[in-house]
Amino acid sequence: MTMKEMIAYCGLDCEKCDAYLATINNDQHLREKTAELWAKLNNAPIMPEHINCEGCRVNGAKTVYCDSLCVIRKCALKKGVPTCGYCEDMEKCKDIGKIVLNNPDALKNLNDRTV
Repeated sequence: MTMKEMIAYCGLDCEKCDAYLATINNDQHLREKTAELWAKLNNAPIMPEHINCEGCRVNGAKTVYCDSLCVIRKCALKKGVPTCGYCEDMEKCKDIGKIVLNNPDALKNLNDRTV
């Protein structure tokens, strides 16, 4: 897999995600820490065993959220685009707007048409 495959549909860099890092490093402490933080932030029951992800756009394990709840991933898969940067609706999409507002690097990644 290439670095560019590790850019999620939304433009976030999966290689910087704690779930990805915990998975590839088999780091139980990071899984526990991430589960605790994400459970608190999302007011949801997230357990360490839920923290397994190999990347949004590649085959392999995904968190429950990334696999079946992420509206951005669902939309990109439905439209058949490699990332939201290829979608003609990106500039008016509220979901992407929330991501890039909090992470300017995501917008830079989406504007890179080589991912």
